[in-house]
Amino acid sequence: MDHVTFRKATRAELDALPEDVKGELIDGVLYTQPRPRALHMNIELSVMDELRGPFQRRRNGPGGWWILAEPGVQIPRAPEFSPDAAGWRWAHLPALPAGNEPIRVIPDWVCEVLSPSNRNYDLKVKRRFYAEIGVEHLWYIDPEARTLAVSRLHEGRWLELGVYGDNDRVRVEPFDAIEIDLGEWWSEHPPGGLT
Repeated sequence: MDHVTFRKATRAELDALPEDVKGELIDGVLYTQPRPRALHMNIELSVMDELRGPFQRRRNGPGGWWILAEPGVQIPRAPEFSPDAAGWRWAHLPALPAGNEPIRVIPDWVCEVLSPSNRNYDLKVKRRFYAEIGVEHLWYIDPEARTLAVSRLHEGRWLELGVYGDNDRVRVEPFDAIEIDLGEWWSEHPPGGLT
């Protein structure tokens, strides 16, 4: 029987990736994927627009959160991981790190936007990883299916709270203080049409 030697990837290998490649270093394995494309980024920014006002800036909402796009997070078992969007309750992260310092606190909420290049990785590797490190809430947005799947961590396992889509107007954990119109997320054209 052949023996396979597993070599842990290094931070230097992650740092050496080309700019058009996104990398994450989790449990010694370097995972790479192409940088997100326009539709993926548009949905990611729609989520950010929806949540930052009420939850980070207290505009028509309760505040209490940091909401960030693609933050670099470092914990002992993952020298670098970067969800599409993540949030921290102010009680767990009272201030953002200064300068170029990474965040070293596990997010309370993570949102991943699925695409053909990252679907398997997000659903198999990162879903398990997020449960193991104790992320409390996980959202998956599937632009092709036009759905939002919402889960909460319960006793180390993901409890699915619901799958919503198309033009649903929803209140979902942990941001159920506001109503979200999912129909606005799927738009590929300017609001109100071209002028």
